[in-house]
Amino acid sequence: MYIPDLSNLKLPDVPPALSDKEINEYTDRIAEKLKKKDAVVIAHYYTNDEVQQLAEKTGGFIGDSLEMAKWGRSNKAKTVIVAGVRFMGETAKILSPEKTVLMPDLQAECSLDLGCPADEFDRFCSEHPDHTVVVYANTSAAVKARADYVVTSSIALEMIEYLNLCGKKIIWAPDRHLGAYISNRTGADMLKWQAHCIVHDDFKAAALKNLMAEHPDAMVLVHPESPAEVTAMAHFAGSTSQILAEVKKSSAKEFIIATDTGIFYKISQACPDKVLIPAPNGGAGATCQSCAHCPWMRQNTLPLIEALLDNPEGHEVFVDEEIRKKSLISLNRLLDFSAALKEKGSVQAMIESGIVI
Repeated sequence: MYIPDLSNLKLPDVPPALSDKEINEYTDRIAEKLKKKDAVVIAHYYTNDEVQQLAEKTGGFIGDSLEMAKWGRSNKAKTVIVAGVRFMGETAKILSPEKTVLMPDLQAECSLDLGCPADEFDRFCSEHPDHTVVVYANTSAAVKARADYVVTSSIALEMIEYLNLCGKKIIWAPDRHLGAYISNRTGADMLKWQAHCIVHDDFKAAALKNLMAEHPDAMVLVHPESPAEVTAMAHFAGSTSQILAEVKKSSAKEFIIATDTGIFYKISQACPDKVLIPAPNGGAGATCQSCAHCPWMRQNTLPLIEALLDNPEGHEVFVDEEIRKKSLISLNRLLDFSAALKEKGSVQAMIESGIVI
């Protein structure tokens, strides 16, 4: 099994903070340039507040990686600006090859993507040809091209349950914590890649326990990319969009949230009366390598978005056409599975209906 060493990752510097006046000025200028360029901004939940605000104010979109790509495909704009990390730009290009896809910083990486090199992964898969290959969306286009199925965190559990009921042995990549969470819940026969997200991996159970003691009435919400001992302490574990939905419907007033703090913008917007407490990302063994905010997500800045509109050179996302076609197969299986699950209501109902994805 390939175990990546991410301990010496060179993280980007923190961009200078903008004043409210600067944010407003950049937003106004960018809005005009977006109109002239027939362009739209799609932003991930984990980007900084001012970038999410820009997407909202200019008719763009905020969401998770796959929803971003799907929205970009359906929108009429000819140019899509992806405020996120590199694999998100690639996914948008895979689904919309006819569009120009731009990113503020093509060096905005993801530790899960970096922890799953395509050549190493291909070699591992070839050693286990009897296994069905399932990869998380947080991977390169080349890794998706090697996979049979792509999943997001909101549907990974159901996909593995489905494949397990179909009698499949599974290779899972790349997140070790999400893989362990799914295998424990489903009992599936899974060979698990051992990469991790530097944000979620740094949440620690001891520090979380202390925080919970300080806030005994708080509901604990955890993304399952977190270590097992942290996820086990949660009242709810789920994807970013599922965490947002859970806060909306819950009657609780306080929430301790173990995921990237970028999501607090949309939660606060939807639930202004609720108290949001970031789970501890330092102390009790944590390194605070990320301090609960992805260092690459924060590379998406208003100055860079304006700069790429002035000169897109060095900002455009390209995907090799052969790789794009292969990765589209695994992505389309995800979309087909999601549609079938929504129609039938459960994995068991899908199986009973004889649906084959």
